[in-house]
Amino acid sequence: MKAREEDLALPRLRLFTRLCLVWGGLIVLRLIHLQIIGHDEYARQAQQQQERQIELRAPRGVILDRNGQPLAMSVAVDSVCVNPLRVPDVAFASEILARVLDLDATDLNLKMTAAQDAKKGFLWIKRKISLAESDRLRTYNFDWVELRQESSRYYPKGALAAHVLGGVDHEEKGNGGVERFFDKDLTGKPGLMRTTSDVRQNVFASKVFSDAQPGATYTLAIDERIQLVAERELAKAAKEHGASTGSLVAMDPRTGDVVALANYPSYDPNIPPQDETGAKARMNLAVMAPFEPGSVFKVITLSTALETTKLTPETPFFCGNGVFTLFRRVIHDAHPHGTLPMYEVLARSSNIGAIKIGLVAGNQNLYDYVKKFGFGDRSGISLPGEAKGVVRKLERWIPSSIGSVAMGHEISTTAVQLARACSVIANGGMLMKPRMVVKVSRNGEPAQEVKPEAERILRAETAKEMRVMMQGVVDLPHGTGKAARLKGYTSAGKTGSAQIYDFATRKYTHRYNGSWMGFAPVNNPALVIAVTLNNTSKYGGVVAAPVFHNVMTAALRLMDVPRDRLDDVGVGGVDAEPLSDASDPDPDQPPVLDEEEEAAMLMARNSTAKPVGPELPPSLAALAAAAPRGPKAPDFRGKTKRDVIAASMETGVRVEMKGLGVARRQAPAPGVVMQPGERVRVVFSR
Repeated sequence: MKAREEDLALPRLRLFTRLCLVWGGLIVLRLIHLQIIGHDEYARQAQQQQERQIELRAPRGVILDRNGQPLAMSVAVDSVCVNPLRVPDVAFASEILARVLDLDATDLNLKMTAAQDAKKGFLWIKRKISLAESDRLRTYNFDWVELRQESSRYYPKGALAAHVLGGVDHEEKGNGGVERFFDKDLTGKPGLMRTTSDVRQNVFASKVFSDAQPGATYTLAIDERIQLVAERELAKAAKEHGASTGSLVAMDPRTGDVVALANYPSYDPNIPPQDETGAKARMNLAVMAPFEPGSVFKVITLSTALETTKLTPETPFFCGNGVFTLFRRVIHDAHPHGTLPMYEVLARSSNIGAIKIGLVAGNQNLYDYVKKFGFGDRSGISLPGEAKGVVRKLERWIPSSIGSVAMGHEISTTAVQLARACSVIANGGMLMKPRMVVKVSRNGEPAQEVKPEAERILRAETAKEMRVMMQGVVDLPHGTGKAARLKGYTSAGKTGSAQIYDFATRKYTHRYNGSWMGFAPVNNPALVIAVTLNNTSKYGGVVAAPVFHNVMTAALRLMDVPRDRLDDVGVGGVDAEPLSDASDPDPDQPPVLDEEEEAAMLMARNSTAKPVGPELPPSLAALAAAAPRGPKAPDFRGKTKRDVIAASMETGVRVEMKGLGVARRQAPAPGVVMQPGERVRVVFSR
């Protein structure tokens, strides 16, 4: 029996040995397959499981006002995430996190349970939490909770300039205003980081491959001080007069800089919209909502006539005692007028007078100049969603259309377009592109200026005549814009009261879009303001002109513009010669004439017209000639700096000097009556 067992043991040992050799061979073959044949594929799979590429979001660019005050910035905030596989008790964790982060515990429990079942090692709990929430959560010191730093868009001024800035979504993508228009540039270039984690998704190594490049810094033309006043006064007037909406645009006519753009109602871009009303408040009405301008458009009609016909400011027009029939259409004036000179047609805002002036200019000329003033086309302002407005092609005009267009009906425009058109009169005939951004800085490099763009559409003498006539709207006894008269400054403009059309009844209602567009000071305008209050029961001279008065008064003080009139005196001084660092004037800038040049041009202008009276009517002549008493500017031209300083000390006139060499130019011009505290600016060149 023992021999029998010994005989069987040897074959068993051999079988076992063979099995071990086969098993060992299989292991070796498997190792060869894993380590050599399939190495690259398995290494790739392991890398996918262990390594993650994380995009490093670039800080969004800062937005500043023209004085360097921050209007929008990105700040670091914490976001909460967990590794569900490491959470010891889902129910407990859900209760604690919900209590700290103001979340629903039941929903959070379901999310975390689902993540555990799916073997997920990462779950966002709440993004961009408040500082208080972050501090409370840190006190618990949970090892399964991670606070990751992200950036959040913050608007330090709250609702200020909300429609200009716009806003961002939860991923910091621009969804309105400058934030949307320049989204790509503001977003910057993201960086890249690679992390390595274990089987439980614990990160044990990380490497940054490329750093994030911050977005560009944008400096806007907006002046936050003027913007604040504009928003306050617009909202105050809208509430006082029951307006449903309103808009205001303040523009520097010399550069096209939009120094203020306000809408009513407004919103706080830090707070997401909660309902439909909040969403509607985000509409930028000044850019996106066209309306019939009404009588402010008479400025375009009269400018066209002065530019294309032999009419002059004193040319008389019979206004039909308040009634006029145009192609079977009866037109009325708010007050009956007999014969009025052109300047009083504007001052009294006579519909009939404006229509007759439009008839003299003709359909083609009126249409051409409406288009030249930029109506019916986008202005090019750097804000999204700009509306063109409506200007029907000439072939679609009916016979009475010229009467409607002449007084601001059958067309629509935006507040930005009105401010731009008014700037043409204010700056001497140049159509400016509205400039929303003045400087841009990218990647820490010096800021690059965004240069103004302009095109001449009116002669300088036509613009001058219109400035004087528009001043009559404010200063003449029967002018409709008395509420726009300023203390210490001359002002000019035009009222507008367009009746709102009811498409349901196909009739005009007794509700109005009350508007005002104007500028100050008259002879050297520093600012243009266009105001519109929609759906009011009163006229533009009552609802919009006071807004202009309040905003312009504050703006001229903030801009340190010298006064040009005493409290009870009309226009003082003459147009000042513009200053420049160059020895030769810029040919693209509107020429500003001295007294002799201006008189010569006006004489040449009137020599081709039918003589109907003196060069200026007595009332307008008084406005243009009345000057406050005070010292006259000395003649510094041709003098060295030392001589200028000596003359300044001798006369007591303060000076501002720029450049080197000999005095070549100065403003005010020699002999101009100066206002109290005004300085003479002198440019030197070799």
